[in-house]
Amino acid sequence: HYKPERVREMTYKDNPLLAIMPKYERFGGENMPIPLILANPQRRSANFKSAQDNTSVSNVQQFLLTRIRDYSFAVIEHEAIQASQNNADAFVRYATMEIDGAMNSLTRSLAIAMYRDGSGSLGTISANPSGAKVLTLTNPQNISNFEVGMQLNIASSTTAAIRSNFTTSGSAATIDAVDRDAGTITTKVNMHADASSGDHLFQVGDAHGGASFKKLRGLEAWIPSSAPGGSDSFFGVNRSVDATRLGGIRVDGSSLPIEEALITAASRVAREGGTPSHVFMDYDSYANLEKALGSKVNYARVQSADAEIGFDTLTLQGPKGRMSIVPDHNCIPNVAFMLQMDTWSLNTLGQAPQVLQADGQNMLRVSNLDAYEVRMGYYGNVACTAPGYNARIALA
Repeated sequence: HYKPERVREMTYKDNPLLAIMPKYERFGGENMPIPLILANPQRRSANFKSAQDNTSVSNVQQFLLTRIRDYSFAVIEHEAIQASQNNADAFVRYATMEIDGAMNSLTRSLAIAMYRDGSGSLGTISANPSGAKVLTLTNPQNISNFEVGMQLNIASSTTAAIRSNFTTSGSAATIDAVDRDAGTITTKVNMHADASSGDHLFQVGDAHGGASFKKLRGLEAWIPSSAPGGSDSFFGVNRSVDATRLGGIRVDGSSLPIEEALITAASRVAREGGTPSHVFMDYDSYANLEKALGSKVNYARVQSADAEIGFDTLTLQGPKGRMSIVPDHNCIPNVAFMLQMDTWSLNTLGQAPQVLQADGQNMLRVSNLDAYEVRMGYYGNVACTAPGYNARIALA
């Protein structure tokens, strides 16, 4: 049932960036070099002797891409297997319900991480919830990242150590209810006084925690909101040498109409030599753009190169040609990413995600439960061969 084609159809259909970004599924070895030419040789002059005497050579930088891991488990109770052993169709429905759910959780983790910085942050809280069970998100749109039953940690920043006293009973909290209209999360136990406004929320096991990045280094890592500084070290490269060519283009379009913000960014990317093909944004921003275009709106459809799945888009004319404007519920709210898609790739060791069965066993007995489990996961990271041909646009 879970052949590679079936898994692609399941995981790509509601996740445009995951579906459209080129894939490389043979990411072996300890790391993968991602070279790019920062500057061509500068042995040039109107004076022959001056050109000859200049010893400049090509400046080549090389990101050393490493893999992260991500896992999901489906548990199938032995009693249910026994009860449906005389009805194969009933067993398949039960088993696929559990496995599809676990696969969807892993897919969302992957698709969300492809937009973010690798810290694992899913959102921030807007007030000190001490003594209460309700957490209010700073940006209500981030509520789509949370699910009932999810276990959370909290930290003061994306890279700080997790707070040891998040709840009155420990460092983790389990979500008991989600109000998607209000943008609030209710936990099973009361919050501790240590939790405060601006703190970041992480699913347990994902937080940077002052140690290492455990999630994909996505678009927000390759094109950060602030230009990389002098102490920057990104996959072994100090991007402050040329913050644009090594760390992407940043455009503040918060004071502009959304259409003007995108055209401004497209012109800036074109100036740097890029040819943007796709713009990804959240649904609210997409709706605002569609309204702003009015009678000038043009529609198109983009296709995944890896599966028979497509997405309806708007199109916008830029200096280097038409760009597909793609809405994605995984995108960071109020941010658009303008990408030259052929500079990007999702590099993995095998398919992402996949059922983990290298030993040929589809299901494994759980040692301490009367149940069996199916394991899913992926190993990989996002890479860009020309960050300077891509832009991050603040829309609010």
